[in-house]
Amino acid sequence: MKKAVVLLSGGLDSATTLAIAKSEGFECSALSFRYGQRHSCELDAAKRVAAQLGAADHKIVSIDLRLWGGSALTDDRLAVPDAADSKGIPITYVPARNLIFLSFATAWAEVLGARDIFLGVNSVDSSGSPDCRPAFIESFRETARLGTRAVDENWSYKINAPLQTMTKAEIIRTGVHLGVDYALTTSCYNPDAEGRSCGRCASCALRIEGFREAGVPDPTRYSPAR
Repeated sequence: MKKAVVLLSGGLDSATTLAIAKSEGFECSALSFRYGQRHSCELDAAKRVAAQLGAADHKIVSIDLRLWGGSALTDDRLAVPDAADSKGIPITYVPARNLIFLSFATAWAEVLGARDIFLGVNSVDSSGSPDCRPAFIESFRETARLGTRAVDENWSYKINAPLQTMTKAEIIRTGVHLGVDYALTTSCYNPDAEGRSCGRCASCALRIEGFREAGVPDPTRYSPAR
């Protein structure tokens, strides 16, 4: 069976991406990160999703991006803004996060003999975060080739971003068709102590609107303070 490494955050997009990779016949090894994010409940979600969708393996890598901060997701001194306050590159952008994550994924793929890497970036997010845009994904493909044995063996990794041109509603419909249980996922940037979503941040806003447009009941647990 062909093998793939799938970046799995525990959110709606990455869960759908894992389901897509599975549906395409890949044996999927899921990779998540404990990087100092304030919304660490997503790692519990990632474990649930990996189990529900039958990942062959699931590893959680610990790195500490709080060392330099620069994002409201890794620096408690910075407030997570409401969706209406998010403009341009958002303060929730974590500097070079996907570059770092893809580097780890490439290293694991090289060991596994996998030539495909999947991640759940999409056009809805690309306008705000530079490392979600198609140009970055394409450039990393060449970087991965040049930085691994692929360059000597004359082959290339395929960096798969199947959600890139999909709306949130389309992503949700696809996931429902593939059997994703979205009640297991979390997308919130600022959940409460019980892991309930705030319902106000940009990520929650995209999720809420996505379920509404898809005509699918939203199974998310929201904080009463929403």
